[in-house]
Amino acid sequence: MTQPKSSAPLGRRLSWNDPGVRSIVYQVIALCAVGGVVWFLVHNTLHNLSVRNIASGFGFLSREAGFAIGESMIEYGPANDYRRALTVGLLNTLRVAVVGIIFATLLGTLIGIARLSKNWLIHKLASIYVEVMRNIPLLLQLFFWYAIISETMPGPRQALKPLPGVFISNRGIKMPWLQGDGLSWLLWGALLAIVVIVGLSRWARKRQEKTGQIFPIWSFSAGLLLVVPIVVWLLSGTTLSVDMPELKGFNFAGGITLSPEFAALIIGLVVYTSAFIAEVVRSGIQSVNHGQWEAAGAIGLKNGLILRLIVLPQALRVIIPPMTSQYLNITKNSSLAVAIGYPDIVSVVNTTLNQTGQAIEGIMIIMGAYLTVSISISLFMNWYNTRIALVER
Repeated sequence: MTQPKSSAPLGRRLSWNDPGVRSIVYQVIALCAVGGVVWFLVHNTLHNLSVRNIASGFGFLSREAGFAIGESMIEYGPANDYRRALTVGLLNTLRVAVVGIIFATLLGTLIGIARLSKNWLIHKLASIYVEVMRNIPLLLQLFFWYAIISETMPGPRQALKPLPGVFISNRGIKMPWLQGDGLSWLLWGALLAIVVIVGLSRWARKRQEKTGQIFPIWSFSAGLLLVVPIVVWLLSGTTLSVDMPELKGFNFAGGITLSPEFAALIIGLVVYTSAFIAEVVRSGIQSVNHGQWEAAGAIGLKNGLILRLIVLPQALRVIIPPMTSQYLNITKNSSLAVAIGYPDIVSVVNTTLNQTGQAIEGIMIIMGAYLTVSISISLFMNWYNTRIALVER
């Protein structure tokens, strides 16, 4: 007995009426159009550069820079090449971004919590701070803080001395600093202390979940950060001394200097961005159901413990995504440093392209630097957001 033939098609027929076929064709056409536009722009740019006898490429990076940079985290001089100069500018940008993110987070969190305070005065002061600072352009704030630091502060001979060895003048802030071979061992000791603190925090959390007993992690962490680096340095047997700043002639020598440009940039970025972070923190805390406060209060927890142990861990799931945007804003807004003379990556690249004429390459370097830093911040924050996300059972 013969079997009936199956009516199912052996293969997919190519038909314009098939939505899948149409979508593939449209995507191929769009990809070809984008590729054509990119090819036209690149070809046109290279042609115009060759007609005007303008060199292209990144070969200029190995040439001598020939200009000084006011602030540098690594050794640099005018005899170094452009690659070294750009590295200095990038490190200066990263320093501003890291310091700005840390202080803006701390200040914004405090102000965000203060906005929820039941104390009328604290609540109003925090609200005024947020509304005023968010609505004054950042560039104006940078000019304001730079004018205060550079114009109203006294000269080096009349410098303010709030603490022993600390001098505040229109040349910046001079502070004592450590020097010697033992400095690297101190840093390794601090890194070791951080690793121990992370492990101790996990142990304390598991212990609290099992027994309900709270381990004083903050006091132990402070002690470890203080003791472990010193112990590591003593075991290394290296030398370490304190470099105290001294007034010599018309300026200070020794110690470490926080320039007026760096101080104004940090203050401006922190004050401006902390107002936005405060609103992020406030909304995150308010997203937690009020019943959480009442339940924690019913078992005798104080408000500080309720906020730290119960409310903030839940609020972080709402806080982290918009907080990531604020961290990216700090990093990108640091490019305004060129307006007050701080040598960040934008300032260094501007000087470089004025000397070499490599405008396209200079813009590409700036774009690549900010793109890399921004993507790195986004990846880290997304990882952290995934780590603290609620896992459904």
